[in-house]
Amino acid sequence: MAVYEHSYKPYEGELTSARTRFLVLPRYAYQDLFKYKLFTALFVASYVAPLIFGILIYLHHNSSALAIFNINAADVVPINGVFFFVLANIQTTMAFIFTVIIGPVLISRDLANNALPLYLSRPFTRVEYVIGKMSVLMILLSLIIWVPGMLLFIFQSYLEGGSWLVENWWIAKAIMVGGMVWIMALTLLVLALSAWIKWRTAASAALFATFIIPAPIGFAIQGIFNTTVGHLLNISIALEAIMRSLFRYGSDDNRLLTTSQGWMVFAVYCAICLLMLSRRVRAYEVIS
Repeated sequence: MAVYEHSYKPYEGELTSARTRFLVLPRYAYQDLFKYKLFTALFVASYVAPLIFGILIYLHHNSSALAIFNINAADVVPINGVFFFVLANIQTTMAFIFTVIIGPVLISRDLANNALPLYLSRPFTRVEYVIGKMSVLMILLSLIIWVPGMLLFIFQSYLEGGSWLVENWWIAKAIMVGGMVWIMALTLLVLALSAWIKWRTAASAALFATFIIPAPIGFAIQGIFNTTVGHLLNISIALEAIMRSLFRYGSDDNRLLTTSQGWMVFAVYCAICLLMLSRRVRAYEVIS
């Protein structure tokens, strides 16, 4: 059919900057997620632990509040690396729950509905697509893991004074680095599973299996051969070794994996996940 009226016009709206184009994906993802009241309630619940820890910090520096509750200053939990290590463990557990809820469908839906050609036919590269999908989790998990920890660290530094900040600056480093390690590991792992497993339930089960199944295998190898090499398969133990090292909690002699082994396992897992993503995130699929 011939077209006689050329009434169409080119797009005249504001163009998205090429540097921030990947943020289009998390923007629409959050609009979809936060319209559910249950998800919003769960996100609010993730700040219960930071709120309690913030109250503990406040009690340390408020003698009148301690007197009202009839609490001795010595009975209040000390504010040190262990204090922030416990908080980090609680928040990483919450982050894992959010990863299980959000992650398995981030790429699988696009693959199941053949949407990748629509993304990549636009000025949107494979790298930008993967970074955009990663940003959905990385931004959200940052708000859960290291952002509350850093706010509490700043709060404690303000109340305690500059001397405490100078002596304990390494805690801020541990909060930031430890949080980003957990975020990167969870994000890459769940995206790799989402790219290869289109069924959401199966992808969620695979994520749980990745953290659970290697544990008995590692302990079985340790019991039979009297070596901890079997724990190199366990990403959760590797991340725990990294976190304990960053927060100066215990020594390598008392851990299943040393700090260097933990970093090695983390790097290998990330490399494998990136390889899995590069094989699946394509504009077309060849079926033999």
